[in-house]
Amino acid sequence: MTFPDSPASLLQSLIQIPSVNPDGASGQGATGEKACAEWVGAFLEACGADVVFEEVLPGRPNVTGHFHGRKGKPGLLFAPHTDTVSVKGMTIDPFGGEIRDGKVWGRGASDTKGTMAGMLWALYQLKDEIPNYNAAISFVGLMGEEAGQPGSKHFAKHHADEYEFAVVGEPTELKTVYASKGCVWLELSTTGHSCHGSTPDRGENAIRKMMPVLEALIPALEASLPEFHDDTLGNPTVSLGSLSGGTSPNIVPASCHAILDFRETPALHQAGGGPKLVRDFLAETGATETVGVRVIGDSVPLLTPPETDGIQRLQSIGSELTTAPWFCDAGRLGEKGLAAVAVGPGTIAQAHTKDEFLAIDDLEDGVEIYAKFIQTYA
Repeated sequence: MTFPDSPASLLQSLIQIPSVNPDGASGQGATGEKACAEWVGAFLEACGADVVFEEVLPGRPNVTGHFHGRKGKPGLLFAPHTDTVSVKGMTIDPFGGEIRDGKVWGRGASDTKGTMAGMLWALYQLKDEIPNYNAAISFVGLMGEEAGQPGSKHFAKHHADEYEFAVVGEPTELKTVYASKGCVWLELSTTGHSCHGSTPDRGENAIRKMMPVLEALIPALEASLPEFHDDTLGNPTVSLGSLSGGTSPNIVPASCHAILDFRETPALHQAGGGPKLVRDFLAETGATETVGVRVIGDSVPLLTPPETDGIQRLQSIGSELTTAPWFCDAGRLGEKGLAAVAVGPGTIAQAHTKDEFLAIDDLEDGVEIYAKFIQTYA
């Protein structure tokens, strides 16, 4: 690798490595995270860290760097993700890493190669001091965050108990996100019998079987969700995000699928979540045999107590507390008992956009706060 000479050139190098999540970009030739993980591993080795690759899915590893001087010290973890969303529809070169107008442009500049660059550069700056600090410093690049979070699930299962506090990389304007709702995507399905559209009485219309269920279910859910209110996050929500069925106007549809998007508070999650509410409703209304239910995606809520030492230290260096409507890998780490927050340069408004960018000033501010936090924590 050619070693970068600034945080901006580091971010350029990361952007120029395609690491689109293949699970979120079907048919687009997505390459996955391996090349990015290998580059990050080489950078960490150049900083003096011991590097470990753990293959979570074939050809898709997490990459971890452990800095020396760890024995008997509290573990501090930095954890951005190495994958990006699809590049479909982008109006700039997604992998160009162009610098202009004081910004670095390309897919992942904001979400979340910018936070990764900030973390890595801070670690590089402090590489000679870290072994003498009173903390065991590690970095992990997590694969798969943008679709299913297999990287953080795997890491949390095997390594959460090795650390005391984790800073997950997401664009938060350098505020400390300590709480966020979880997300569950629930697919409902009905089946029927197809026939010619001119004789619909000979078939069974799956869409018409679905419609009365949804018309009763969604208002019932909306009425019950306030029972799971959270003083920090507010009420959980449900949204009908997708409804599809049939293959042609002149064919009675034999199948119908609806997808509900639940944003869950910790209280709802602990009570069984949206799936339990839906299944209970179907059982009470006698529709269990009519409607199939399947979870097709989920993440867990995040709620790390503000009095946690790591959060207090972030506040002491000027990072404000905030919450977020989106989910991230911090929830998966917290699920296994590792106190976690999300902190990073840039804003969520820049993420996943057709002309994604990160301002260099924001990136450099990120380097500064990460370095200050390491020094304050250690």
